[in-house]
Amino acid sequence: MSIYLKMIWAYLKIGLFGFGGGYAMLSLVERSVVGPGWISEQMFTDIVAISQMTPGPIGINSATYIGYVAPGNQVPELSSPLWGILGSILCTLAVTIPSFILVIKASHFIRKHNQSGAIKAIFAGLRPVVVGLIASAAIMLMNWPNFAPDHETRTLVCSIAICAVSFCLVYFKIPFKGKKLGLHPIFVICLMGVVGFLLYY
Repeated sequence: MSIYLKMIWAYLKIGLFGFGGGYAMLSLVERSVVGPGWISEQMFTDIVAISQMTPGPIGINSATYIGYVAPGNQVPELSSPLWGILGSILCTLAVTIPSFILVIKASHFIRKHNQSGAIKAIFAGLRPVVVGLIASAAIMLMNWPNFAPDHETRTLVCSIAICAVSFCLVYFKIPFKGKKLGLHPIFVICLMGVVGFLLYY
């Protein structure tokens, strides 16, 4: 049962100190769950992909997923779905309750002092920090388990091509009948899932 206490403690810390939203806290999550060996690095990147595709914040989705799989990975006797559901509930609550309390307290304080020069200066300093944290998460995901788990050159090249094409399809507008159309990220995710199936299956 100690795995549950460890997960609760880890996600309480993530909920308290995971500033900047789900993507910004990914490096903290990775250090907390991959470092102790609860899940593998490749499984972590798979969880990030699944959490991004499913509705809801990526931080909460990943906590729910990791809470489900980690107990069974650590203790074979806890591989039952019921133990996984318990882990999901505990991790989800542990990561959301601290953030919920902090947001309520912080929003009351900021609303009261929103014209303060000190508050404006603090947020001016926090904005680039959040951008840096998100950039750190992006760089962290650019690894061998994510792009080429089999360490084959063909897989690496195909993965880089899929990454580049996906970025271009989402970021740039496509000219069509005198208009510029932007593809929805969900459409791009589904499209590249089909491409991945055709390439790797």
